[in-house]
Amino acid sequence: MVTKSDIRAAADRIAGHVVRTPVLMSAGLWDRPVALKLEQLQVTGSFKPRGAFNTLLSCKVPDAGVVAASGGNHGAAVAHAARALGHRARIFVPEIAGPSKIALIERSGAELTVVPGEYADAAQMAARLAEEQGALQIHAYDAPATIAGQGTVMAEWEAQGLTADTVLIAVGGGGLIAGALAWLQTARKVVAVEPGTCNTLGRALTAGEPVDVPVSGVAANALGARRIGQACFDLARAQDIAVVTVTDPAIIEAQRALWQSHRLLVEPAGACALAALLSGAYRPEPGESVAVLVCGGNIAPDPAFD
Repeated sequence: MVTKSDIRAAADRIAGHVVRTPVLMSAGLWDRPVALKLEQLQVTGSFKPRGAFNTLLSCKVPDAGVVAASGGNHGAAVAHAARALGHRARIFVPEIAGPSKIALIERSGAELTVVPGEYADAAQMAARLAEEQGALQIHAYDAPATIAGQGTVMAEWEAQGLTADTVLIAVGGGGLIAGALAWLQTARKVVAVEPGTCNTLGRALTAGEPVDVPVSGVAANALGARRIGQACFDLARAQDIAVVTVTDPAIIEAQRALWQSHRLLVEPAGACALAALLSGAYRPEPGESVAVLVCGGNIAPDPAFD
């Protein structure tokens, strides 16, 4: 289990390798002010370098280097961290990763393999290569060092003065929200937001254990894990957190709202948590203050947002 001490140690370890992302109090997105943590402004365009750097800096990396499977953002983060620290990196992504994320990984100098299918297919190939060649596999979401690194987002946000009663966080494999739950414990209400087309956490909580789910939709290249991570599942069940789902049109509308209100360009996954608020999938109580974690921005500009 990841502890607050683990997250504090991770924050010290990755200092100087990641940036302290800003917080915006938005008065124009909803009918009351909403605090936004702009993690799409992180190095490589998402929160993922936090976990990647923490992993690489907390273990001995073999001569064979590192291997990672990713929907795109984790791969870009591992590639960046590996290059910064002088390690060879091989990244496997599914073909749905999208051109902007694939190009980002290619620019890092990592060896990239695009795999037919989904994230799970890329993960199988990465695991096989790591075993065959003795490389270090950096899991995208279900590993203690990854989760501790992602937990530094919430530690940093609280240090920046977070006062909201409730925090909305998008869920794919669950590394980000697991880190948040490990840091917050029960100090604030955490709401997990999932696309209805890849709702791994909600389905797992209903089933009583992680289960495979179909993956599709506009956010699948970032939130398209086929099965929730065990660590996230255990934390979510222990803390009995709320889970809501949002539609693809709601996600797209939240993307547009962020662009039109604040000129913030985010990918669908980055707008997923906000979509719950704007669409009414999550309805706060009167007087309940809300914060939203904007987790990624790796997408090409779309003129339709204007």
